[in-house]
Amino acid sequence: MTDIPDISIVVPVYGSDGTLVPLYERVAAATARIPASFELIFVDDRGPGNPWEIISKLAQSDPRIIGLRLSRNFGQHSAIMAGVNLARGRWLIIMDCDLQDRPEEIPSLWAEAQKGHDVVVGRRVERMDGLLKRLSSRAFFWLLDYMTDQKSDATQSSFGIYSRKVVTAVMKMSEQPQIFPLLVRWVGFEVTPIDIEHGKRIEGKSSYTFKRKLSLAMDTIVSYSNKPLKMCVQFGFLMALVAFCYGAWLFVRYFLFDYTPAGWTSVMVSLFFLSGILLFGMGILGIYIGRIFNQVKGRPLYVIYDRTPVSFKDDSL
Repeated sequence: MTDIPDISIVVPVYGSDGTLVPLYERVAAATARIPASFELIFVDDRGPGNPWEIISKLAQSDPRIIGLRLSRNFGQHSAIMAGVNLARGRWLIIMDCDLQDRPEEIPSLWAEAQKGHDVVVGRRVERMDGLLKRLSSRAFFWLLDYMTDQKSDATQSSFGIYSRKVVTAVMKMSEQPQIFPLLVRWVGFEVTPIDIEHGKRIEGKSSYTFKRKLSLAMDTIVSYSNKPLKMCVQFGFLMALVAFCYGAWLFVRYFLFDYTPAGWTSVMVSLFFLSGILLFGMGILGIYIGRIFNQVKGRPLYVIYDRTPVSFKDDSL
């Protein structure tokens, strides 16, 4: 397959074996409604089940399907970047494998992009998720926006279409971790949202637990903002100012009013409080240093173990 497709559709695969065939069928039906050729890139992120067998059979039956199998679970965003780096299309679409990103919305995304927009993303008018997941998502975006001084829309997802100009700009960036939607936002192209229907999950449950979302939020904040370090400096200055004012007040009371404060309890409470603050600040600093260490090592975001239609294994494994 040498012709460059109009659209490359990247799908990270984790724990949704039963949705892969329906996903392919619905993508093929949806793209048949628009004047555009496509390639469908499945990236097996080594989750539960055996998706690689299904992907391989689909690739044998349709040359428009390409499968990538990573050597281990590297995470959703690394899997997305693996597909992005392989994609050849003039336009890129990213969607989840669980069919909550409905393939039937692809013609709408395509039509809006043809109006001259470089980035068009789906805005889920009504999320088909449980209350706990919706609340955790809102908490995640609130924390992310506060710490990165950006404004996010919790109803928007990664499901969208991106021009080759945008993809090329994102691929020039080499920091870790690479979170495609945030990199798109950083490069500065205008994002155009359109209303789409959010599908129900038909198999399994989301792998993004509250713990994983919190971990992702921390990774994202540390990677894309230095606000936590600024907050530590500001809080340290505030504590020093309060301590200075209180010390001056005690000094005045001691010499003018002959007042000697009983200090053991207050000293111990202040000692433990400030020790906790210092350890907290040192922990944040340590996380940033760890990120620098990981970046300097220059390890790849992912390792490809196998692919279709040409199967290979990395000799370094």
